[in-house]
Amino acid sequence: MANLIEKIWFERHPAGWALAPVFWPLSKLFGWLSRSRRQAYQNGKKQAYRACVPVVVVGNITAGGNGKTPVVIWLVEQLQAQGMKVGVVSRGYGGKSAHYPLRLTAQTTTAEAGDEPVLIARRTGAPVVVAPQRSEAVKMLENEVDVIITDDGLQHYALSRDIEIVVIDGKRRFGNAMLIPMGPLRETCDRLKDVDFLICNGGDAKPGEISMQLEPEMMVNLVTGEHRPAERLQDVVAMAGIGHPPRFFATLNALGLTPVHCQSFPDHQPYTVEALSELEKLGQHLVMTEKDAVKCQDFAQPNWWYLPVRARLSEPESTELLNQIKKVKEEYGSSSA
Repeated sequence: MANLIEKIWFERHPAGWALAPVFWPLSKLFGWLSRSRRQAYQNGKKQAYRACVPVVVVGNITAGGNGKTPVVIWLVEQLQAQGMKVGVVSRGYGGKSAHYPLRLTAQTTTAEAGDEPVLIARRTGAPVVVAPQRSEAVKMLENEVDVIITDDGLQHYALSRDIEIVVIDGKRRFGNAMLIPMGPLRETCDRLKDVDFLICNGGDAKPGEISMQLEPEMMVNLVTGEHRPAERLQDVVAMAGIGHPPRFFATLNALGLTPVHCQSFPDHQPYTVEALSELEKLGQHLVMTEKDAVKCQDFAQPNWWYLPVRARLSEPESTELLNQIKKVKEEYGSSSA
């Protein structure tokens, strides 16, 4: 069913017309609820929490993954390089903790915090806190950092934000441009007029968008930590449990790898050693995304590898983005002086 929905949203599958009598009124209801909720915060009927430090939201208007987490990691690393203390908050989708807010430690699992927060914490070393109510996570961090980045949360209007960044899948864009469930949109495309920066992940950036490419690095062995060029791994089985698995498989092909089998999993799906051990038997090596790897670390086998990627954003637009964050930070500093 999930594959059919994807085809309806992004490939205009004819089944969409058959489901329209059900999906269309639900989309209208979804849109009304979405607009009403945002307007309630805009007109003051509901109060949003404002932190004592700048809050930067990295989100999207479509359902599913489109490269937000690499952007969050890029932002954290760039701001850290400028001497800023950066914290990250997330809803922690896919994780379930006995208590919130949950501050990640080296022992925190993806089952507790979700895969993206664990990945961000391991890659950047930044403090990461998850909570369904992001304001609770912000309160835990705001007195010890200079800037807070939220991984997702564009539609979480209960939290005030200073800068909004929307990441766009450059290949799939907005699909049929209809609201959930008729299409992939959480909000209409008019929402893009209100955000501060648009980042186009892959594909051709449109005027006003910052171009972004995900650059693959060397393969990393989950057990030994060995780094090896991708082309030196042959007879591989590829797996991906991300928002759009074909993007990962296409990256492998571009690196000269032709997997003997490609296996897609739903985003945020937990894995078991039994299931992946059966999968790895189809080839000599099992390769996966870094996001998948954080869920497999505890039971990884010696022939399992992951491919880290790094975001590269176009200049001078990316410098303008960083300068805007720095400017807002300075304004907060002067107002509190």
